[in-house]
Amino acid sequence: MKARLGAARAADLAQLAALLGILFAQEHEISPNARKQRRGLQLILGNRAIGRIYVARDGARVLGMVSILRSVSTAEGAPVGLLEDLVVRPECRGRGLGKRLLDYAIARSRAAGLARLILLTDGDNFGAQRLYARAGFARSQMLPMRLRFRRSAGT
Repeated sequence: MKARLGAARAADLAQLAALLGILFAQEHEISPNARKQRRGLQLILGNRAIGRIYVARDGARVLGMVSILRSVSTAEGAPVGLLEDLVVRPECRGRGLGKRLLDYAIARSRAAGLARLILLTDGDNFGAQRLYARAGFARSQMLPMRLRFRRSAGT
C-alpha cells in the first residue's frame, strides 16, 4: 500500500474521529463518543505541546492514525511520550500499514528528543501486542491503574 505518512491536519478532524470510533468500539474499557473524540483531537491538533497525530493517507482519505501525547518524566529527566491511539481502517489492515505508522511515530518521537514511549493495550489484543513487541516495546512490571473523574454535561 502506497500511503503517504505525515502530520494530521485540522481538515482531517472528521476522519480522525471516525477512526477513533472504530478503535474504541473494539476496546474493553472505552466507548466511542464522537463529541469527546472530536474535542480531544482538537486539543491535540491545536497545541503541539500536547502531542502529535500522524496519519497514513491516500490523497485526502485518512487510512490510519497514531497519536503521541507528550509529558515529562522525572525518572528520565526528559520529555516522554504516551502512544495513545493507533488504528487503521479495517479494509486497510493486514498490509503493513499499522507497522509503517508505528515505525514513523517512533522515529518522529526519537527525533523530537523523547526519552521513551509507553502505551496501554487490551490484555487480549494479542495482534497489537505482537506488533508492539516487534517494534521494541517490552512488557513492564508496572501495573496500570485508572481514576476517572466525572465531568459536568457542559464540559
